Amino acid sequence: MRAAAAALLQTIQSWPIAAAVRGDLAGSEWLFPIIETLHVLALTLMFGSIAMLDLRLLGFGRRSGAVSALARELLPWTWTAWCAAAALGTLLFISRAESYVHNFQFRMKLLCMAVAFLNMLIFQFGAFRQVASWDHGRPPAAARLAGMLSLMLWLGVVFFGRWVGFTS
Repeated sequence: MRAAAAALLQTIQSWPIAAAVRGDLAGSEWLFPIIETLHVLALTLMFGSIAMLDLRLLGFGRRSGAVSALARELLPWTWTAWCAAAALGTLLFISRAESYVHNFQFRMKLLCMAVAFLNMLIFQFGAFRQVASWDHGRPPAAARLAGMLSLMLWLGVVFFGRWVGFTS
């Protein structure tokens, strides 16, 4: 299985788009920094929109107004930015897939993202189902915990993601 995975990663790295992102093709040396910059901008927008909702859940930031209204306002921004960050991150990944797969910081970034996704699902199908009862007031402990975990996990994504650049 390990040999098959290594062969797959090498195949991915040999794709022309991966070579272009790496700067191996003539005139493509600018591609990686442009993609990385756009990836960081997308992550910034995503994290900012998530942080606004999480801070509201924790009782900070925009305390007036309904949590549900804030979520409706922010979620299109969050998901659009997430899609952009994921697409751009995938381009960065394929440029050196084998290196990234073996990188501890990269794996920690992915772990933080996975746990953040799980946290979001638990929140959506748990505390947020009763949002009508606390929409304008103090969120229940489960919602506050979800907000705190979300902030910590997305900060972990940023932290480990930034660290990847110094270790790969």
